[in-house]
Amino acid sequence: MNALYTRKIAVATVVVCVLALGGCANMSPTGQRALSGGAIGAAGGAVVGAAVAGSPAAGAAVGGAAGAGVGAALPQIEHSLNGN
Repeated sequence: MNALYTRKIAVATVVVCVLALGGCANMSPTGQRALSGGAIGAAGGAVVGAAVAGSPAAGAAVGGAAGAGVGAALPQIEHSLNGN
């Protein structure tokens, strides 16, 4: 994979994440966690996808979905870990 293409994908992912996180002001806490988890997961997935499989888009899609799910479920996960 072309290093310039991979760099462009990484920069675009960071820009999208910054813009998406800027829109969290009027969202519920659960929505904020889901959005930020999805953005972080997409960024990480794009990097891993580019490095491992050569497909940053597929990695971003999988990472974003996983991150959004974990972000939305975080209160329930913390609640069950604390035993409350």
